[in-house]
Amino acid sequence: MNNLPTKDQIRQWITENPGLTGKRDLAKAFGIKGDARIDLKRMLKELEAEGGIEKKARSYREPGALPPVSVLLVLPPDSNGDLFAQPLEADATDTPPRILIMPQKGDVALAGGMKILARLTPVGGQDYGYQARLIRALGSNPLKLLGVFRSNAEGGRIIPVDKGVDKEWKVARDHTFDARDGELVEAEQVGPKRLGLPQARITARLGDPNGPRAVSLIAIHQHGIPDQFPDAVIAEADAAQPAPLGKREDLRGLPLLTIDPIDARDRDDAVYAEADSDPKNAGGFFIWVAIADVANYVRPNSALDREARKRGNSTYFPDRVVPMLPDLLSGDLCSLHEHVDRACLAVQMRIDAHGQKLSHRFTRGLMRSQGSLHYGQVQDAIDGRADTATALLLPVLTTLYAAYAALKKARALRQPLDLELPERKIELSDEGKVTSVAFKPRFDAHKLIEECMILANVSAAEELVRLKRPLLFRVHEEPSPDKLEVLREVAEASGFTLAKGQVLKTAHLNRLLAQAQDTEFDELMNISTLRSMTQAYYNAANFGHFGLALRNYAHFTSPIRRYSDLIVHRALISAHGWGDDGLSVWDIENLDETAKLISDTERRSMVAERDTNDRYLAAFLSERVGNEFAGRISGVQRFGLFVKLDETGADGLVPIRSVGREYFHYDQDRQMLIGSDSGIEIGIGLRVTVRLAEATPMTGGIVLDLLNIEGATLPTGRAKPGRYQPRKPGKFAAKDAATKRKIVRKRR
Repeated sequence: MNNLPTKDQIRQWITENPGLTGKRDLAKAFGIKGDARIDLKRMLKELEAEGGIEKKARSYREPGALPPVSVLLVLPPDSNGDLFAQPLEADATDTPPRILIMPQKGDVALAGGMKILARLTPVGGQDYGYQARLIRALGSNPLKLLGVFRSNAEGGRIIPVDKGVDKEWKVARDHTFDARDGELVEAEQVGPKRLGLPQARITARLGDPNGPRAVSLIAIHQHGIPDQFPDAVIAEADAAQPAPLGKREDLRGLPLLTIDPIDARDRDDAVYAEADSDPKNAGGFFIWVAIADVANYVRPNSALDREARKRGNSTYFPDRVVPMLPDLLSGDLCSLHEHVDRACLAVQMRIDAHGQKLSHRFTRGLMRSQGSLHYGQVQDAIDGRADTATALLLPVLTTLYAAYAALKKARALRQPLDLELPERKIELSDEGKVTSVAFKPRFDAHKLIEECMILANVSAAEELVRLKRPLLFRVHEEPSPDKLEVLREVAEASGFTLAKGQVLKTAHLNRLLAQAQDTEFDELMNISTLRSMTQAYYNAANFGHFGLALRNYAHFTSPIRRYSDLIVHRALISAHGWGDDGLSVWDIENLDETAKLISDTERRSMVAERDTNDRYLAAFLSERVGNEFAGRISGVQRFGLFVKLDETGADGLVPIRSVGREYFHYDQDRQMLIGSDSGIEIGIGLRVTVRLAEATPMTGGIVLDLLNIEGATLPTGRAKPGRYQPRKPGKFAAKDAATKRKIVRKRR
């Protein structure tokens, strides 16, 4: 039997071994095996709930840490020659923590008085609280590249993976970072430009170019997503200073707090709610939403502005983010970290007991977040499992949830499209290998923030419409008649109805989804409804937001990661006369072009993110070729079937050649394959069992063999009595007469 450590022993180990704080590390350290690992997991959860430790990604650490990316002031070397630093914005009332700078091979030389951007790791058992790894010295911006290393006697060369780039880079022997021939590497330019090949030093080894750590980097380069900031952009970011109070409204007395994913890299929105004391609005609330004031730092037509517009948005991958703004802004000055002053644009919205907005007021202010919380932590607090951080903020959270209860009533009345499509998260090891694919938890805390953000976005659009100011709307048009007819066909073939002859509203689609709920066609109708939707985009003209059932809607709440929100912020600044950093004449004249550009960059990011996920999933499944999986048909084409696997959410192709042993007619209108001999109908949503035939990480391709449909094996030719019975009308084989007519036409 395993002897479990005490909680104090676990805390001490985490403090003294900051690099070995995952569950596996702890189990190995204390000799815990088998079922005792469950008890260890329980103890860790209890410690986390008590506030004794904090979980970040897949490891644990002490709570109350500094932001993971911080600007530091380098101190003069101590008597031992070690370099320490302190946070640039250290609180004057507290003793700043000591931070030891850990130089890495090839780092630039540092000296006292320099400012650096660094990644921090908390440590224990030392006379300092953190170790810092240099990201870059402020004021420097070496060119970065990605390529395959080829070694030689002098060191080696790097062959870039960028499309159309045929220039190689020379790597000196002492700059190879011990990279091996054929490895994918990250590198940066060193030394002045000279005749001959440019020189670089390798900063990271990524292993096999076909391996998991290379996946997102290759996608970045393949899709042309800019991941290197020009020197002028970095110089402007480095010169930025925290905004003073000045003429801003002082909001530091409000207990605003941020609620984000546990692995959030920037925090651009904060919330607070208080009950309305006016007896005429019994049960009503004031809801505050404060957003990072990016416009203060990214001025119109500046280098920062031009680069942000070019990127359009941040792009998110399982292992990294390509930010719209440099780290100094996105991870520090613009990020609403707790207990530091941050510039913001805020809106106070008054709602009644039924969640209807009565009024709103915008202001430009200075705030101080009282807590940086994550969704699970907030939900635990509301459910009676508060930790040290949330226990102090519980009254604020309780009022927020009460305001959310009112907003839910307004949502139910408005009837936005209510799709239920669980989102999966790809978990990676430190080496970049997929360890698991799991459903993302969905808490009321998520929905609370969503409803607050939607209300703020509506308020921003309504305010600018009222003031007759130009802006970018978030537009989502209703489905086209053709797509709607396909959805209606699928619904009727499944035994449901979607009425004709009336103006389509989201309520009609919600009634269709409600009919399918808890039936075998639940997922089918959700997927089919999603596919019938048009893609949302940005436009200077307002065509409404069909999916949210809103007339006026604009993105206001995420200016750190979306350029559209920055345009809306500038419009509000101009409209209220809050400064000279509002919409410029050029902004207004080029609003249509900007809308198209950032709509395109958004789609580019979506494709790159999807391709990356496909490659990770293919890599994860490549070791399980030959295994059987359950899934549902998610698409039907003339060349085969697409199947979404239940376990991972990966989409694979069943080629038409492996679908039975008969000829199949493709009915495009009904999205079906119809067996010419057996009459079997194969459509979206059917349950299938498949065998994994092939998984190619480099392309993300997954090929499947179809074993059975709805538990029945496929017919091998002409139907025989007792061998296979097609589905009855009303289940899936409806419209027999129309089907026969189509088959006859195709035979002719």
